[in-house]
Amino acid sequence: MKFSPCTGDCTSNEDRCGGCGRSREEITETQLITKQLVEHLVKYQYDDPEKFLDNVGKKAIKRSSKAQESN
Repeated sequence: MKFSPCTGDCTSNEDRCGGCGRSREEITETQLITKQLVEHLVKYQYDDPEKFLDNVGKKAIKRSSKAQESN
């Protein structure tokens, strides 16, 4: 499945958003992950938050690939 980012044309009366097509569950989980990342960035006040986020992204992709291989 391809990730579909928010388009700003959100709908709230269906199981899936009419703008991005993602499920309400996926949207809610993504919002929680984003909130946690923001809280971490605020707590540690990195001078280079993009470096932190790039590192987290790379690690998540690597670990995701390993998890999928083991299934």
